[in-house]
Amino acid sequence: MQKQLIKNPRVTEKASNALEANVYTFEVTPAANKTEIKKAIFAIYKVKPVKVNIVRFPRKRTFARGATGSRGGGRKALVYLKKGDKIEFI
Repeated sequence: MQKQLIKNPRVTEKASNALEANVYTFEVTPAANKTEIKKAIFAIYKVKPVKVNIVRFPRKRTFARGATGSRGGGRKALVYLKKGDKIEFI
């Protein structure tokens, strides 16, 4: 069940800069809440988060080759860890 809550780590330039402050960013399902995400991070990575913030990022409209559409959208979780803790992405 924990694998379904956390889709994947979000690897962007902004998320990479946040790693210096021990903040990890994950894409999560829309139904997940903070306590479920904390339990899932502990079950998958064996690290206990200090706090979790959830941010909704909007869908963006696109226009390509004469057709309109949309991309993106969803939720991301910012997971804060203690100073000595670390998560390894393989």
